[in-house]
Amino acid sequence: MPPIRRYAKKHAKALNRRRLNAHQRQQRQQRQAQRDIEALRHALNDLGLPDNLVIEIEGRLRAQKKLLGTIFGLMFPPLFGCRSAYELTCVRGWDKNLPSRILGALPKRSWLTRLRTLGLDVLAPLWRHVESMRPATRSRWQWTWVWDDSVFRKYGQAFELVGNWYSGQHKRVVSGIDGVLMIVVLGDGKLVVPVDFAVRPPDPKGPGARGRNKLEWAQVMLDQSQVTLARRGVQLPAPIAVADSWLSDSTLMRHVSDTHQGTLLVQGKSSYAFTLAGGQKVKGADLTKGDQWPWRQSLYAPGCRYARLRATSATYGEVTLILVDKDGEDRFYVFGLASEIPATRLLRVWSRRNLIEQVFRVLKHLLATDACQVHSEDAYYGHLVLRLIASFILYYTSRVLFKGRVTMEEMIFNLKHHCSSVDCQDLELYGIS
Repeated sequence: MPPIRRYAKKHAKALNRRRLNAHQRQQRQQRQAQRDIEALRHALNDLGLPDNLVIEIEGRLRAQKKLLGTIFGLMFPPLFGCRSAYELTCVRGWDKNLPSRILGALPKRSWLTRLRTLGLDVLAPLWRHVESMRPATRSRWQWTWVWDDSVFRKYGQAFELVGNWYSGQHKRVVSGIDGVLMIVVLGDGKLVVPVDFAVRPPDPKGPGARGRNKLEWAQVMLDQSQVTLARRGVQLPAPIAVADSWLSDSTLMRHVSDTHQGTLLVQGKSSYAFTLAGGQKVKGADLTKGDQWPWRQSLYAPGCRYARLRATSATYGEVTLILVDKDGEDRFYVFGLASEIPATRLLRVWSRRNLIEQVFRVLKHLLATDACQVHSEDAYYGHLVLRLIASFILYYTSRVLFKGRVTMEEMIFNLKHHCSSVDCQDLELYGIS
């Protein structure tokens, strides 16, 4: 047999063998997914929530499931036991270019509306459920508004959203897309709900000034969410928001305090200057050194001590400083405008800020957000919104339904079941043909 023909036969056999292996692996995972369905049903019964609340949340998730289906299969091939989208298309006969066409069928405003609607539709019934309960019960379901930004690296052909941004994950400037995300954390992480998302264009086209910066986006997100919830009849207490040091802006702090009667807690920088109540002038670097501060031991976190100080800043006015010293970690401080909120509560609120990092970790590593290959702005918004919805489903399944009784692999199987049985015709419900 000629070498060329022998190579062609060997290559064809290898392709067929990989396709059969992928098909068998998929069947094995689908059998296990049936067992996960039973676990999901029992977990819903064990929750003890009102029937109308469970039905409403289930309906919202079922409506989002109709939008996923084949798109999720091609966007997340590792969740279906395949290493690449090409391998999955060989097994199921899907069109690998389908996600790009469908994601670009809706404008970015429509995708963002779907994300905001999902978040508020989940939060509103939850608040109505606990609103009539005792104060002790409501205190366990306090809302914390969290902002943060992250750079999603972009490979392939560049378009208007791609720019050079500093990435904290890579510790350098990288080429990618800078996204600002706002989430709501209920209780001590009982539920993390994405509420709003925005992408900052590096160099907006057309006349006028540059686009909104991160501070303006954070203000707009909070204002719109509060107005929408009030329009739905949800009367929330004064919001407490936390963010990294990039959000330490006096105008934004004053806006949260005056407009919403809330509190914005941010991490301080070493260059900030304050005047303490006794007239001593210190910088942020001085607050992270020495033991002359009135330290108190935390009752909720062993090995952690804190100190609360009142100070005045030429930029912020009257502020409250909270110094935190944990074993094995660098000392830092957080501050906000002068408030009577106990330091222990502020520290518990600040500890919830790290939950937004888990959302970004799921987006980047488990859901492979950086691997997007679409080349239009509308399609990329759809790409990010669908992944945010997927991360919410994963977190909702793990923390609320299963209460930690299953592993991440079992959660992935449940997500696969939600997505694999949907036909593309279901997208007609959303006006996509």
